[in-house]
Amino acid sequence: MWAYDSVFYQIYPLGFCGAPPENGTPEGRDASAPARIRKIIEWLPHIRALNANALYLSPVWESDRHGYDTRDFTRLDRRLGKNEDFAAVCRALHESGVRVVLDGVFHHVGRGFWAFRDVLEKREASAFCDWFFLDFSRNSAYGDGFWYEGWEGHYELVKLNLRNEAVTRYLFDCIRLWVEQFDIDGLRLDVAYCLDREWIGRLRAFCAQLKPAFFLVGEMIHGDYRSLIGAERLHSVTNYECYKGLYSSFNSGNLFEIAHSLGRQFGPEEWTLYKGLFLFNFVDNHDVTRIATLLNRREHLPLIYSLLFSIPGIPCVYYGSEWGAPGDKAQGDSALRPAFREPEENGLFERVAAMALARRESRALCCGNFRPLHIASEQLLFERAVEGERVIAAVNAADHAASIPADLRADRGVDLLTGTEHTFSGGISLPPVSAFWWRTNR
Repeated sequence: MWAYDSVFYQIYPLGFCGAPPENGTPEGRDASAPARIRKIIEWLPHIRALNANALYLSPVWESDRHGYDTRDFTRLDRRLGKNEDFAAVCRALHESGVRVVLDGVFHHVGRGFWAFRDVLEKREASAFCDWFFLDFSRNSAYGDGFWYEGWEGHYELVKLNLRNEAVTRYLFDCIRLWVEQFDIDGLRLDVAYCLDREWIGRLRAFCAQLKPAFFLVGEMIHGDYRSLIGAERLHSVTNYECYKGLYSSFNSGNLFEIAHSLGRQFGPEEWTLYKGLFLFNFVDNHDVTRIATLLNRREHLPLIYSLLFSIPGIPCVYYGSEWGAPGDKAQGDSALRPAFREPEENGLFERVAAMALARRESRALCCGNFRPLHIASEQLLFERAVEGERVIAAVNAADHAASIPADLRADRGVDLLTGTEHTFSGGISLPPVSAFWWRTNR
């Protein structure tokens, strides 16, 4: 699967493109709406300079407000432009060697969704009543004269009945349209943990028939990730366990935490949970505080990205965070989803870009086994190894140099980022606040 060797870049289009926070009424479309989505084309040189080769786009379809409250799965949100504008964006991305993965929001829709509006108008007489979970003997929080099931208490999000064949046919027809018109390469399933497992299996089979290398990654926060990954389910899920372990380990001066998570997920023991799987890794996204704000010490930013790109799984960078943009969840979602006027390319960006390229070019970092070599409160060493290549990753989060007497089973190594050779004599000496990747001679 191409995604396993890729570096993803995530953009939240409605925020990124500076779209108004509220959409207009569902009726009609503004013929003069600006093609805001084409801003992505302007950022293509930056995406390529970052060495990302896959773009994950949060919702782009017509919605009430934030994209996850869909009105129409067949039309680009009017605030972003028209379908032909998005087609031009996808062509430009593909011509630049960047694959396109879209947010698939299939668990629920917005109150402006065309079928739900028909229910609001016709009530029990609507042909779409069984598209949702309704009770006409009760009332909704909106005073509709009937009750419906929402998503986790959010009644602006109306739960779809995925066991209704008409709903499934509609959604699958929309996915077919996305492949035919925009040639998309995959989907990220919103709240995948809420989706029926049998339905996910049908989705996998349908998408594989449409496009054999179609990638499916699901949003999963807690639980056993194996419940959603498999030959007849998804290729990957979001790794929130390591997301928490990454930032918390640095903030608490306790790298044992992330080492424990990595060990239980990918370690050499037989009981390891996810060995051979490719989880979707990140240090921030559109739903959480940006890593530059979350970390107690800004100088740890290059170190946390060093871990992101060297641990097992698929790395994803959230737009703006590659140069250390701040963003606090406590200030609302808009603080996490801004419209940057133009990208920045500072020292952190250059470091992240170098790591992204090195990761893509290293089979060991893409798919090698994981084995810890040394774990301490502020130091962590581990190896990623595959037949023909072995890489040692080392992090020192302390303000002082650290001598690590680990048995590295190697005499020397070549720095993957600089090409310089390093000699190992009785262990490794790490400078303060530093991170390295070495390809070893054995």
